[in-house]
Amino acid sequence: MAKRRPPRILPTPSNDNCAICMSSFTNQTALPCGHLFCKSCIDEWFKQKPSCPNCYQTFGKMTGNQPFGGTMTTSKSSSSLPGYPGYGTIEIQYSIHAGRQTAEHPHPGQMHGGTSRIAYLPDNPEGREVLGLLRRAFDARLIFTVGMSRTTGADNQVTWNDIHHKTNRQGGVFGFGYPDETYLARVKGELKDKGIE
Repeated sequence: MAKRRPPRILPTPSNDNCAICMSSFTNQTALPCGHLFCKSCIDEWFKQKPSCPNCYQTFGKMTGNQPFGGTMTTSKSSSSLPGYPGYGTIEIQYSIHAGRQTAEHPHPGQMHGGTSRIAYLPDNPEGREVLGLLRRAFDARLIFTVGMSRTTGADNQVTWNDIHHKTNRQGGVFGFGYPDETYLARVKGELKDKGIE
């Protein structure tokens, strides 16, 4: 079973303030998980992500804003990833073309860059399960988004959308590769946070 991330606690000076705007509640609203917010604040939050800002519980189907028209293809090789001897490797190839941002993106009408990314999974039962979940997330437009690149600082780029991928075959946790014995469980938790399970 995937280990869930601990709840994110947004800084709140007192229980009388909304954790989003940090001001006194305006038309206080409780989510089913019990966390309280201003109605207007949580309504705006839900336009981007239908989940609680504090505990990540998802309410309803989550759909992303990944640009349309991208592809996700896979191939397999017999070589093993570190930590998975005896299993082959699944290689995922993502491609998102450059295009014009829509109303769901940060700068509607402006152009955004494209991207091509490669990621790796072990070709074992759990790796194939994660591949199926990633496919569902890609189809729900949740794998990528448009924003500022964390690595280059360039704005209006197609970037990862908080679902971690192993983009190197080796290098361990800090090298975005293997071995990483908890990666598959962690990524299943990230996918579950987005309603993909």
